[in-house]
Amino acid sequence: MIHTFEIEGLAIQTGDIICTMNGKPDILPGEFWRLVGRLVPGDVDHVVMYLGPGGRCVEAGSRGVITFDIPSSNWDTERMARQRGLLFDTFYGIASPLDGQGYSEEEEFQMRATVAKYCLAQVGKPYNLNFLNAETEETFYCSQLIYKAYQQVGIDLNTGLSIEQLPGTNAIIYPQEIWGECMHRRSKNGKLVFSAAQ
Repeated sequence: MIHTFEIEGLAIQTGDIICTMNGKPDILPGEFWRLVGRLVPGDVDHVVMYLGPGGRCVEAGSRGVITFDIPSSNWDTERMARQRGLLFDTFYGIASPLDGQGYSEEEEFQMRATVAKYCLAQVGKPYNLNFLNAETEETFYCSQLIYKAYQQVGIDLNTGLSIEQLPGTNAIIYPQEIWGECMHRRSKNGKLVFSAAQ
C-alpha cells in the first residue's frame, strides 16, 4: 500500500526520503548533533524513509534500524527524540528518487512498495559504524539503508562523493548524495522550491 502524508507543507509518499541537518539550535543535545554533522560533506546529514500510514517512518540511527512516528505534519525533533534514541535534527527537505524518471504509475507503485518492504525487513538490525562497508546487509547507517533499498529496484544512489584528504571515502554513501542525486524539494518562506538532481 502506498501512503501519502504532508510534512512541513510538502507532500510525501511511501519511499520518499526525508532529509535533515544534524542539530537543533538552543538545546545542548542539538548542539552536539550539529558538531557531528560538520563531519559529513554537504548540508544534508541524515536521511529517513517515509513509509506510512500517517507519520510512520524508518531510519538507521543510534538505536539501529527502527520505525518511528512523526506526531504531526511538523518535524518536531524534540517530541520524537525518545523514539529515535535522542537524535536531534532539523528538517531540510524531501528527496524523491523515483520522481522524473519516466516510470509508469504501476511501475512506480511497485518500486515504492519494494523499497519500503526492504527497509521494514531490516528493522532490529544494529547501526553500522564501518561507513566504508556500504554493501553489508547485517548493519546499516542512515544513507546506506536508503542506498540498499533503492538498489533493490535498480537505482544506484552512490555518486562517488568523497572527502578529498581521505582515500577510499568514495565507498561511503553520504546523505548529501541522496539529496543531490534525486529530484528534491524544500519549503522556503512558505514557498515550494523544486530542484532537479544536480
